[in-house]
Amino acid sequence: MLNSIQKQALSKLERYCAYQDRCQQEVEQKLAGLGMYGEEAGEVIIELSRAGFLDEERFAKSFVRGKFRMKKWGRNRILRELKLRKISEYCIRKGLNEIEEREYSDVLRELARQKWESLSREKNLWAKRK
Repeated sequence: MLNSIQKQALSKLERYCAYQDRCQQEVEQKLAGLGMYGEEAGEVIIELSRAGFLDEERFAKSFVRGKFRMKKWGRNRILRELKLRKISEYCIRKGLNEIEEREYSDVLRELARQKWESLSREKNLWAKRK
């Protein structure tokens, strides 16, 4: 059973997680900011998971979609960022499956075209091709 301090933290974290998907590490940092550590924090995290506010697979999928579509990050960058957030390999794989191969190649081609055009001022053809 949660004590009153844990219930207050749970209420704050429900709003925090409802605003956007969060990973467990972000929630732990928020709890630390609220002065809650150890078992107390663990109980709050368990309650958030039970209530559906905290779901790492859902976080990984939305993170991948957002970073790929909005910021045009590649798979390696996304993979590195998810590992920094201590997301499991299973959730990372599920998240990366959100990127369709066709869409990935289209974005890569478009970014290469933009880079080529930005080098149009380059006089040295060898430097441009490099």
